[in-house]
Amino acid sequence: MSAGADSLAEALEQARSEIAEAATRQALTEVRARYLGRKGRVSDLLRQIGRLSPAERKQQGQAVNAAKQDIERWVAERRAALEAGERSRALAREEIDVTLPGCAPELGHLHPLTHVTRDMVGFFTSMGFSVEEGPEVETDWHNFEALNIPPEHPARDEQDTFYVEDGHLLRTHTSNVQIRCMTGRTPPFRFIAPGRVYRHDLSPKHSPMFHQIEGFLVDDRVSFGDLKGLLFAFARHLMGPDTQLRFRANHFPFTEPSAEMDVRWGEQWLEWGGCGMIHPRVLERCGVDAELWQGFAFGMGIDRTALHRYGFPALRILFEGDVRVLEQI
Repeated sequence: MSAGADSLAEALEQARSEIAEAATRQALTEVRARYLGRKGRVSDLLRQIGRLSPAERKQQGQAVNAAKQDIERWVAERRAALEAGERSRALAREEIDVTLPGCAPELGHLHPLTHVTRDMVGFFTSMGFSVEEGPEVETDWHNFEALNIPPEHPARDEQDTFYVEDGHLLRTHTSNVQIRCMTGRTPPFRFIAPGRVYRHDLSPKHSPMFHQIEGFLVDDRVSFGDLKGLLFAFARHLMGPDTQLRFRANHFPFTEPSAEMDVRWGEQWLEWGGCGMIHPRVLERCGVDAELWQGFAFGMGIDRTALHRYGFPALRILFEGDVRVLEQI
């Protein structure tokens, strides 16, 4: 056996040993480079073949090529074993113990306005009121004219109302539902109308969009006393049995007599809503005989009620979507 064959056999044995001992894929790559890299031991033996005789050259070339194939096979086998070991260790680390109790996902909750709206609606439906809805883009007739609001009234000014195309506008109150529900129907009836309304108010503590709830009842014998009794019961349902209300005379075009309603909150009185007996002109414009029927109407802000119930300092907080605020509810 020639010196080249001895050197090749020795290199092959050392390569096999080092490959078997390689503990990581990086170490295995370094071992392969030491033997099969451009400056590796087997590559060096391959370059020395040119110095041999023709007979030895062929024999040595075949031996070196066989050695390269053996080393590549051992490297591949060792790499496969290392990768299998890494997968096994990863699976062991990530193994799920199905006997452990599960982690319950964090539950969402209703928005404060939804809580208050449902509470309000629940009270009135228990009193026999039905829930009605109407369009938010409304005609001048349903939003103003039918409610006895004359053309020169300041509520129609563009500084207070959002006007859109074709003489339509964004409703400034949910009273438009009152007109739509009374028109074409024969009393008695009682409705509530919760929903979004829009007014041109961009002050820091207000919002150009907010929520109102309106209620109205028409029958053959209805008095202001009936209205007050209903509102006292409603306020005490929302805010507790000791809630105090007071009524101050006021003027609204669509009710007569009319009153502003205040609620006692802590040590101060706060304006809560408006109310009154439905004006005969409103009934007549809806096709209801004001000689036979009378009724009352009232309305208050859902957002303002939520502010006081939850202690928020400004209306806009309800619409900013700050989870830190909403999670406190």
